[in-house]
Amino acid sequence: MQTNSGIGYIFTVICLLFVISHPARSQKLPSGPQVLTFFSDVDDTEQPYGLYLPKNYDPAKKYPLVMMLHGAGSNHRLALRRVFGKSNAEDEMDVEASRYFPAWDDVDYIVASPLARGTAGYQGVPEQDVYDVLDDVKKRFSIDENRIYLTGLSMGGGGTLWIGLTRPDIWAAIAPVCPAPPAGTKDLAPNALNFPVHFFHGDADPVVPVEGTRKWVSDLQDMGVEVFYKEFANVKHDSWVNAYDNQFIFEWFGPAVRDPFPAKVRFVSKQYKYNKAFWITFDKIEQGSLADIDAQLGKENSLVFKSKNLNAVTFNLKDHPRFKSGTSFKIDADGTILNTKADSTIALEKVDNKWSLKKLPLNTSTQLTKRKGAEGPIFDAFSSRHVYVYGTKDAPSAEELAKRIAIATKAADWAQYRGPFLGRMMFFPRVVSDKELRKSDIESSNLILFGTKETNSVVAQYASSLPVHLKESAKDFGLLYVFPVNGRYVAVNSGLPWWEGSEDRGLPFVPVAHRKLNSYKDLILYKGKSDNVVAEGYLSDLWKLTGKLREAVAASGAVTITE
Repeated sequence: MQTNSGIGYIFTVICLLFVISHPARSQKLPSGPQVLTFFSDVDDTEQPYGLYLPKNYDPAKKYPLVMMLHGAGSNHRLALRRVFGKSNAEDEMDVEASRYFPAWDDVDYIVASPLARGTAGYQGVPEQDVYDVLDDVKKRFSIDENRIYLTGLSMGGGGTLWIGLTRPDIWAAIAPVCPAPPAGTKDLAPNALNFPVHFFHGDADPVVPVEGTRKWVSDLQDMGVEVFYKEFANVKHDSWVNAYDNQFIFEWFGPAVRDPFPAKVRFVSKQYKYNKAFWITFDKIEQGSLADIDAQLGKENSLVFKSKNLNAVTFNLKDHPRFKSGTSFKIDADGTILNTKADSTIALEKVDNKWSLKKLPLNTSTQLTKRKGAEGPIFDAFSSRHVYVYGTKDAPSAEELAKRIAIATKAADWAQYRGPFLGRMMFFPRVVSDKELRKSDIESSNLILFGTKETNSVVAQYASSLPVHLKESAKDFGLLYVFPVNGRYVAVNSGLPWWEGSEDRGLPFVPVAHRKLNSYKDLILYKGKSDNVVAEGYLSDLWKLTGKLREAVAASGAVTITE
């Protein structure tokens, strides 16, 4: 016979198991502003982010989420203040304002503000941090997937445009304030079709000229995007004071709800890294071109699209209200009419400039081709977890070894002090010798390899697979290129380091040694200094040296081409 105490014990155990298995529902954090952390596997660090939790948070209810991106010289704590309209007190410096959170009126939103590694822009590692923060918040709290918003100021305003437009199916609305977007962002403007955009800018801004935002607004309006714009008279770069005043941004975000199944999708992308929007996935992009699709589901099971620079595409129509499984499905693909019995996933491939239906999966070849996670360019190897590896294969002298360690250490020193405004970039990758590299490093990390197959045993290990090698006699040359190996990248820097003699230009928010990395293609060969380019370009879709790039590399006499 079961006793009452036995029943109570079983009930207690069940309750404990429920709590353990439902951590997102057992949060006991205080309401209001605070700082949390997530573990970054990019460099094995705990990264902070600001968080606002509304009063009386109820895990049974789904909450809208605002992601707030701070500007240069700022941080996650200040960003959380700014989005709530809380500027510094009179004569208060940012370093002083960062020490506390003032009181502000409650809103029924969760707000998160990443650190961006201090000041590093919002591409590469900090871009990944934004998504890591988003994932961490969604694990901890109950978030309405159709009410996730993005805003930011200055550098963060540019990040709002870049992140919002590269992955447009995440956001219900975006709001850039005095934005300074990175190069290439403007190409992605058509991706704003499925959410409203609100710009803010001061007409007297001496840091980020207002003309750039005016052009964004005009161009987006011409594309049919829902655009709002507030320009503040006689306001300089601190237009965020006006933009976020009285917590206005929450009022504007409120009515915006993402449609996860829009009838019409316009999507452009140059990279497989950003190959998906809503129910469309780009499977094959023409090398070096901006792939473009304008697709619409009209009446039930009828799809029409026009495309450019796109050679394979998948439509995933599961749960779409205009799709009915098991019946006839008609496709007008750039004027080619195709009919099929509808499956929720429909794949098309272009052969001889004509679309045809294909069975999934499209990428069944074992041949090395450019695809998501293996497309380059060079900066992609530095945009996620990576390790810097110097060579000891040729038993260098103590003096030579010290030089090699110094080069690898400088390359890994993203945290170099950049003055009182920019401070340090909070990114700390590892530096090891070739003989210290572990199997776990090879399996988990991109490898930044210094030296040649004669001096670095890891380069030697991959020598037969790599497309080029710098000759031992080429003392005045430097070679830097990226290549995929076993699901990861290796970036090989032989001879002169990539920053040798480089002028101080490129990415404005990173140390000098790294500023030009995101401007490089797949391969660059230089003589004397990195600004003296002998050959530069992309490897082919099959990761081969072809055409003018191959001719220029061969003509240099400094490089052995292996294939």
